[in-house]
Parts: sequence; C-alpha cells; structure tokens
Amino acid sequence: MIDDFAKDNLHQRLRRDREALLWKLDGLSEYDARRPLTATGTSLLGLVKHVAAVEARYFGEVFGCPSPEPLSRWQDYDGSDLWAAEDETRDQITGFYRRRWEHADATIDGLPLDAPGHAPWWPEPYSDANLFAVMVHILGETVRHPGQAARSAASAPPVSSGSRPGS
Repeated sequence: MIDDFAKDNLHQRLRRDREALLWKLDGLSEYDARRPLTATGTSLLGLVKHVAAVEARYFGEVFGCPSPEPLSRWQDYDGSDLWAAEDETRDQITGFYRRRWEHADATIDGLPLDAPGHAPWWPEPYSDANLFAVMVHILGETVRHPGQAARSAASAPPVSSGSRPGS
C-alpha cells in the first residue's frame, strides 16, 4: 500500500536526518558547539535543542500525546531553545533530543499518515493537519537548520573528515 511505503520512507529519512544533525557536533569543542553562529545567538547545540523541542510539540501536542518532559508553552516562547544555557551540558541536550525521537517514533508508528492533528500555533485554515503534513514539516525543520548553521559558520575550519551518517 502506498501509504505504508510513504510513511516508512519518510520515517527512515527523518531517522537519518536526525543522526546527521547530531553528527554535526562530532569533533567540535564545547566552545564551538555553543558558539553563536547568528546575531540571535543561535549555536549548533542550540539548534539541536530547538529541533528536539519542535519534535516534542509536533509529534506530541498536535496528536494529543504531550511530551513526558516539561516544555515551555508556545505562547511564552522567548527563543531560549535556540541556545544552550550555561547549566545545560551537551549530553543533556542530545539526550533530550534522543528521548524526543522515541516519543515521536511512537506517535509515528501508532498512527496512519492521514491521522488528524491540530497545531493551534499554525494560522487558520492550516491548523488542522495530518501526520503526513507534520512529518514533511519536521523533515524540513531537521534538514534546514544544519544548513543554516553551515552557511553561518562557512568561515570556520573543518573539524572532521568522517562520512556523514546514512551516506
């Protein structure tokens, strides 16, 4: 069935791109992982934290499966998920991201592609979405941010010559 094929394909791509995002941290010093790459103070480690929070929201709240870990409310958003706080370690942030994968994967595995969801932060008439639309949106988030970081850090010296996960 095409729905099963499409869902499996999207899910496999999401898994691969998650690993690729974490791979960007390999070989970086603590300073470089936290170094602001933009005028807003966004760091590569902050992007991992941001994508983790986004996955938690979209694969959790949108489908009535809230994150088991506390998240700030969207309406209280202050951008702090875009940087690593001084008291947050790299292991804490990457661990949070990996736990969000488990939560998101359970949602993806448990629902059909046309499962209805509601993203109240999306403008009408788009706030009613389905799993397919959310998976495509999250894939975009996951691959866009490392590209932004790479573009912002284009002048930084290379830190690794290893192969990218999934390549």
